[in-house]
Amino acid sequence: MTFFNIFSKSKTKENKNKIIADNREKNSLVISELTKLNHNVKFEQLEIGDYLINNIAIERKTKSDLASSIINKRIFNQLENINKYKENLLIIEEDHSGTIIHENAINGFILSTVLKSKIPIIFSRNPKETAKYISILANKKEKEQSLRQSRNLLSKEEQIQFILEGFPKIGPVKAKELLKEFKTLKNIANAKIKDLEKVLGKQAEDFYNLINQELQ
Repeated sequence: MTFFNIFSKSKTKENKNKIIADNREKNSLVISELTKLNHNVKFEQLEIGDYLINNIAIERKTKSDLASSIINKRIFNQLENINKYKENLLIIEEDHSGTIIHENAINGFILSTVLKSKIPIIFSRNPKETAKYISILANKKEKEQSLRQSRNLLSKEEQIQFILEGFPKIGPVKAKELLKEFKTLKNIANAKIKDLEKVLGKQAEDFYNLINQELQ
């Protein structure tokens, strides 16, 4: 099976510091397995989740821990918290230690989580498999986030990027490249087509015409 070819040693440099783990996970076998997969895990006191990877929040529960957290209702607050992240995940890891509640209660919780909380769930057979799932997420290239998905503009540069992303076919990548090349909106607006082509290629003419379009 070639699915896990991504775990080659050639990935070592790329994987550094992509995985942030909660301090409580330090003694977990998952961390040991991630180290074997050439990942450099950074430990922090996470307020939400057990792992944070490319802005994806992950809550990891062994089956026995899940049962305990259902009884004391801790899990519901934890899931509410990871739902604050646009992308999130619950990993339920088998530990073969038996559970202190009926299996139907766990199954009911799983259905409720998927249907109501809309949180995806992955079932893992052991820490090694959990580490492989986490590694796959860490190896995925983080996509550029469009500022038009958020109204929380934190800087002048982001406000300018927001304006540029309003143009057709100008996403976050092209917007950043335009700002890097021309520095200001004024320079972009005054740029000639041949200069815009350095960043926009064939889209340069449409972009230029739209900026210089006179309204009737």
